[in-house]
Amino acid sequence: MKRFISFTAVLCLLFACNNSSDNKGNKKDSAKNELPGFIQTLQKQLQQHPDSSGLRFQLASALDSAGMFQQALQQMDSLIDRDSLNYGFWFARGSIAEDARDTLLAMRSYATAAHIYESPDALLALANLYAEMKNEKAIQICSRVKALGLGRDYDANCAFVVGVYYARIHKPDEAIKYFDECIGNNYTYMEAYIEKGLLFFDRKQYDKALEVFQFASTVNNLYADAYYYQARCYEMMNKKDSAVLRFKQALQLDPAIKEAHEHLDQLGE
Repeated sequence: MKRFISFTAVLCLLFACNNSSDNKGNKKDSAKNELPGFIQTLQKQLQQHPDSSGLRFQLASALDSAGMFQQALQQMDSLIDRDSLNYGFWFARGSIAEDARDTLLAMRSYATAAHIYESPDALLALANLYAEMKNEKAIQICSRVKALGLGRDYDANCAFVVGVYYARIHKPDEAIKYFDECIGNNYTYMEAYIEKGLLFFDRKQYDKALEVFQFASTVNNLYADAYYYQARCYEMMNKKDSAVLRFKQALQLDPAIKEAHEHLDQLGE
């Protein structure tokens, strides 16, 4: 996760130390320049227009993308202080909190968003977190959303979340049923293939898991995880050459998969 010195903190340092030596001043300028240029630009624009909700929202989104989650949350808190009944602000705050791995803050934010405006997106975001926590409220929320009759995409989302819930409470047969339902409503729902394949993988049914991951790669041949998990299956089946090939394919598509690098190292590649 990237860490940057905030633009505001840099300004404080500059003003606090304006009597320091030129050498120290150069170090501070260097720290300031570590910030991505687009974030510096947004911060400067926001200084000129501090009441612009649009600019502040853009800055929060940019900070989130750069991995500066706490700074992003600070910007969202500022927006919410000014408009506490804005559904979009609370939903965005939940998303950023989720990126920051602050599950409780994310849940509170999504719940508040859903209280302001009971949108299916906020409800499903909340349900997904409940599912990961093995809380059956996930099923209740998904039932509410599905009852709205919003179409196959939302039905797929509901089935996926329920599948995750059953997977996390170790009921694989139930989970597979819902992942299949999800795929039936949206055959490009790649996360459902991965979750389904992992259920077979965890039961050491590597042949079945491999079939799922291979099919996923035919649905979307640019989906790196499908190749990574094929490699893991081959690895467990002691098929080194095939495992190496798939790990390398996964890294070609997504060089950030550090686990693929680690497994290649373990395989002597």
